[in-house]
Amino acid sequence: MIRPAQFSIPAPRMHRVPQSGARQPRFAPAWCALAAMLAGLPLAAQVVTIDTRTGAVTNGTAGHASTVDRRYAQIQPTHVPLTQSELDTRTRLELIRLLQSEQGFAMRPFPKGHKGLTLVANGKLAPAGEDYLSMVTAEGMSAKPGDRVVLTNLKFEHSKIVIDLNGGPDHKHSFLRHIQLGTGPVMNPVVQGDDADPVGARLSLVFPKGVPDLTGADVKALLSPLISFDVKTPVQAFTDTLPPKLKDAILSHRVLVGMSTDMVLFAKGQPQIKSREMDGQMPFEEWIYGTPPKDVEFVRINGNRVIRVEIAKTGETPVIFTKDEVEGMMRTDGTPLETAKNDTHTLKEGDVQRDPNTQAPAAPPSLRKPGETLPANTTIGDGPMRPVQFPKQKPDDGTDTSGQPAAPAPTAPADPAPPANVQPPPADASQPSPSKPGASSQQD
Repeated sequence: MIRPAQFSIPAPRMHRVPQSGARQPRFAPAWCALAAMLAGLPLAAQVVTIDTRTGAVTNGTAGHASTVDRRYAQIQPTHVPLTQSELDTRTRLELIRLLQSEQGFAMRPFPKGHKGLTLVANGKLAPAGEDYLSMVTAEGMSAKPGDRVVLTNLKFEHSKIVIDLNGGPDHKHSFLRHIQLGTGPVMNPVVQGDDADPVGARLSLVFPKGVPDLTGADVKALLSPLISFDVKTPVQAFTDTLPPKLKDAILSHRVLVGMSTDMVLFAKGQPQIKSREMDGQMPFEEWIYGTPPKDVEFVRINGNRVIRVEIAKTGETPVIFTKDEVEGMMRTDGTPLETAKNDTHTLKEGDVQRDPNTQAPAAPPSLRKPGETLPANTTIGDGPMRPVQFPKQKPDDGTDTSGQPAAPAPTAPADPAPPANVQPPPADASQPSPSKPGASSQQD
């Protein structure tokens, strides 16, 4: 751990001088300048953490550290036995004949620029970690992991071998490009033509005690952490630079959320359809693989990363993946990301989008009250079936045992009672008057 230097500033002395009959404080000019300089310094301390066991480099402010991608981490040193004899002219010419125009596959990103990378024989790589990433960002990338590289030039010095890859980082005839010859106002450059900027890289293989007597196989073994000279396909060369789980996914032609576009191309190839769309303010590309009735895979890419994978099968519900599975594997230390525990419960209203990985599905709707259980022997197959019990008839409910309403009993219509203030009609002679029971009527 490299900590920022800590120092303390003594309190400045105050000089009191009479001014207009009053005493006014005045700071020393040197302390004022020092205070102004310190005021411009950032308050957050820069913290750089280096793990000597794994080579992981963490750079950031206190409490806000960022881990470097594993492709820029320190390499594992090789163990190639080296002789004590010095390199002679015959062996040097033999190495040039064997290694000139030799092709291999890049195992690490190679930056452009005149300086390039420096690899100590059976030792470490310089730069590494944050400086390695800064060099690639500033100079640009000449070759990505898995790209084919060609050794175009070898230069032997006392203690190192300088190797140019893919043409090297310098212009040809770099000195003559700035020389012009001519008479009068007409001047012609010595080197004609407008060559494009070089896109190659440079690698220096350093030997602390001088370049020893080597063979071509020894040089290839020393360069194996950066360049692989084995016979491989481009897919094999690229996947050899990745973690085992990610390598198996690419060789199995599976796309994981968090993959780069290069990983998708190595895993699935070119898509059948590409479309550009907008999700709110976020633009994205949709890569579509397969056509119905076969499985169709929709790969959504934002920038250079996969943010969503949807697999649609005929007659089944589409399966959607949005959880990043690659970021943890590509970290320097290789440990998976762990989300912080949060005990805060947030209530959501309206249509709630549930995460199937962290949230349980909602309970189905029910007419039961919370905590209410079903009575015993009501589930199908639970206990013997009992006869149906119809409700008993009540005296005033007007229903019979069959469940149908009972018909009312017929009753004789009752004579309406005459009003109190109405007199009965007079008796008519033609009408026979009612007689008492048992009395006989007489006719004239």
